[in-house]
Amino acid sequence: MPGKAIGKYLRVPPRKAREVTELIRGLPVEEAEQVVRFSKRRGAKMVGKVLKSAVSNARQSKESETRRLVVAEAVVDEGPMLKRVMARARGVRNVIRRRSSHVRIVVEER
Repeated sequence: MPGKAIGKYLRVPPRKAREVTELIRGLPVEEAEQVVRFSKRRGAKMVGKVLKSAVSNARQSKESETRRLVVAEAVVDEGPMLKRVMARARGVRNVIRRRSSHVRIVVEER
């Protein structure tokens, strides 16, 4: 039975989170954890938490070993945007869009 975890409303832009999920998709869980741990990408820490949760869910639902688990699916979707305004010269304003992400990771046995 696959282990699944979803991280919602993560304060990292989807583009930066996708860079990390592309690195771990299809890898064994142990290698994926190493990649996330040593990655310098901004979203790596948050994606790592979701990965750890998915592994924990897989081990709890079925007595499966971590060695045999593989990252079957790693998807990043856009979450809601926080919109802020920054005042500029001559009464003009710029909109600052602070993006968020929804990360879904599924791990399965090989």
